[in-house]
Amino acid sequence: MNIKILGAGCPKCRQLEKNVRAALENLNIEADVEKVTDINDIMKYEVMMTPALVINGAVKSTGRVYSSKELEKILQT
Repeated sequence: MNIKILGAGCPKCRQLEKNVRAALENLNIEADVEKVTDINDIMKYEVMMTPALVINGAVKSTGRVYSSKELEKILQT
């Protein structure tokens, strides 16, 4: 599984990354988690708001910080 957190490093971006890592740990799932901060790379995903969550190349959310419990549900589908 490949997970990308898109954002310039704002507090919300850091919180989303923290919650993703917690959800992965709770579910005992191994994944590559990558922070994407370059605006040109972020624009490739056509997102207008950050933080954005990309799982296996698909944009799952923009502009929202999911809790680790919410992320567990997303990661299981």
